[in-house]
Order: sequence, then C-alpha cells, then structure tokens
Amino acid sequence: MWRELAPVGRHPDSGGYRRYAWSAADLECRAWFRAQAEARGLTYETDRNGNQWAWLGDPLAGNAVVTGSHLDSVPDGGAFDGPLGVVSSFAALDELRFRGVAFTRPLAVTNFGDEEGARFGLACVGSRLAAGQLTVADAHRLRDADGIALPAAMESAGYDPDTIGPDPERLARIGAFVELHVEQGRALDLTGDPVGIASAIWPHGRWRFDFRGEANHAGTTRLVDRRDPMLTYAETVLAARREAELTGALATFGKIAVEPNGVNAIPSLVRGWLDSRAADQATLDAVVTGIERAAREYADRAGVDLDVVRESFTPVVEFEHALRDELAKILAGSGDTGRPVPVLGTGAGHDAGILSASVPTAMLFVRNPTGISHSPAEHAAEDDCVAGVRALADVLEGLACS
Repeated sequence: MWRELAPVGRHPDSGGYRRYAWSAADLECRAWFRAQAEARGLTYETDRNGNQWAWLGDPLAGNAVVTGSHLDSVPDGGAFDGPLGVVSSFAALDELRFRGVAFTRPLAVTNFGDEEGARFGLACVGSRLAAGQLTVADAHRLRDADGIALPAAMESAGYDPDTIGPDPERLARIGAFVELHVEQGRALDLTGDPVGIASAIWPHGRWRFDFRGEANHAGTTRLVDRRDPMLTYAETVLAARREAELTGALATFGKIAVEPNGVNAIPSLVRGWLDSRAADQATLDAVVTGIERAAREYADRAGVDLDVVRESFTPVVEFEHALRDELAKILAGSGDTGRPVPVLGTGAGHDAGILSASVPTAMLFVRNPTGISHSPAEHAAEDDCVAGVRALADVLEGLACS
C-alpha cells in the first residue's frame, strides 16, 4: 500500500507532496482508497461532503468503531502526515482478520477530505461540514488562489456540491473514532516509545494581517518618505517570535502575499498569515494580543494601515477521558508495549479534534525521530509504523470485538 501511494502527487523537484483537495492527485488518492476497500470486500461509500468510507458490517447498525485519517497534503508536505493513518487502518483490519477475531460492532475506515486546507485556506473542511462547524454558505464562499470556488472544484471532480452540509445522522451511528497519526514533534523520540496516546489538541487559529502602505519606486524614493508595509511586516514577524518565547506558545508567519510584488517597487500591500497555538486559551490570547499590539505600534510609526482578521479558530480539544483511558488500558495489556503508553498533548489540529464535539474520539501517535512534519523530510521508521499498526489493531479489537 505504501509503495502504491508513494508516487501520487509527489513533485519531482521538491520531493514533497502536492495532494490538494479535488485536484488530480487527490482524485488518484481517492481512487486508491476505493480500490483498497473493494479489494477487502468492504462496503464503499462517499458521504454528502465527499468523505470516503469503507465498512465492515452494517453501516446503519449504529455504535460503529471508525478509524482513518486523510490523504491530502500541505504544499510540498511529507509522505506520512495523513496517509500513515489511512494505510495503518487498512493494515490493522488485515491484522484483525489474520487473528480471526469476531466483530461485534460495525467497523469503518475513512478518508476525510481537505484536512490540510492547502487549497481553500481552511483546515478540516470535510469533517467541519459533517459536524456542522462549517456552514454551507461559508463553504460556498471558499476560494483557491485561482479564484475557483469549492463547489466548482467539487463539481469538476465529479462530486455534487449541492449535497454538502451537516451529517448528524451519520455521526450518530459512530460509537468511537480513533485516528492514528505520525507524531508532529519529538516527544516520543525523547521518551523512547514507538507509540503514544493523545491527551488533547492545543487551541489554535489563523489570523490574516493586512499591511497597507504606498507603492513607489525603489530606486528614487527616500527612506524617510516611504510608507513601506514590508518593513512593518518584517518587524511583526520578529515580534511574533519574541511573544511566543515569552509566553511559551507557538507563533508562525508562514505565508505571505505582496502587491505589486516587483523587485524594484516598494509594496502597497503585504498580507501575512499568522498561525498561533498554545497549551491553553489564556496563553493563546496573550500571544496573539501581544503580536497585534506590536504590529499596530510599528504600523503607526511607519504610516502604514493595518487590518487583522481571524480566519479560523479551534478551541482546546480534550479527548474523551473514558475512551482515552480505555486505549491506555488496552495497550498496557498488549504484548508489544510491556509498559504504560505515554499520553501527550499536541499543537497540531486533526479531524479527530473536529469530530470530538459530536462523537467520542481518541488518537494514537507513531514516533517521528526528527520531529519534522509538513516537509519532505517527515519520517517514521518501518518498525515504528508496524508497532503503530499492531497498537491500532489491539485497540480496534478491544473496542469492536468485545
């Protein structure tokens, strides 16, 4: 399975993946998912929001155990973020069949669409729509860098955009959702454990900073006469780093748009996107407030106008303690661990976090030796991936076969 997915959407120059929602690469990944489902005799379906499902047992029976992740990527992303969870889910099902277990609850493997938000700027679109956390009207307003609206992209890919919206009936049939994911940090590497359990997802959001100055000639305009938004933006980036260090939070300006974007022109507009995350809401509020305050001070001094817009926000997600504790109990008693499995928080968002407001959810992490993610250098050792599959199989057996 890993070899089949490896070349899909991989850029020949960067070595990273560009599997954007409803693109040709995404459709190829979707075709792969369907083929895996049908090869195992599973009931395949696509829901109203384009999320894919592969069912063992009656999808309508209720109290189902669901596992899976996503197959799309960030720009030039790594091979593991998302796909490891989907591949491991099919492999865990294979392992359970090899064990000859008897299923007492329906089991499903899923691929949630547009988790990364690389194309339309909003993460977890498929799960947000299903959970009613993204309205149909707001979904219709989503556009990519080329101005293509989400409904048009779905339609061009052969999906009906008129059906999108909340899916409470489907979510009500899920008794537990468990997502396996490569760890996007080094906590497990530092403890020496191949697998961990998630405790919570930090609150996080995305803010757009629009710095508006005055376009002018780079070779003739005196420094004292400039209203240069690029300078103000640069000072704000440094302020974000300082505020993050002071509060123990994370703050990153990772995306920028410039107008008119000429080498010999002072910009008229610099638009930067801030991603910020923290262990608790008070700390997140403090770091973002501090960054905005510094940005406005720099802007006033330079004669630059500033607008700040919060484009997305996800509050802290505490995974259901009962399910989390059940996973810990199952894995502590399995033969592969031999000791309690570490429980750790994460600053990365996931579909499991979105669904947690509607269904009991939990997450397993597989060790990432470098902690690098959202990069072609993202990696997990084969032995650790196998340990993740076995841990997921143990969890599914404990939940769906008892």
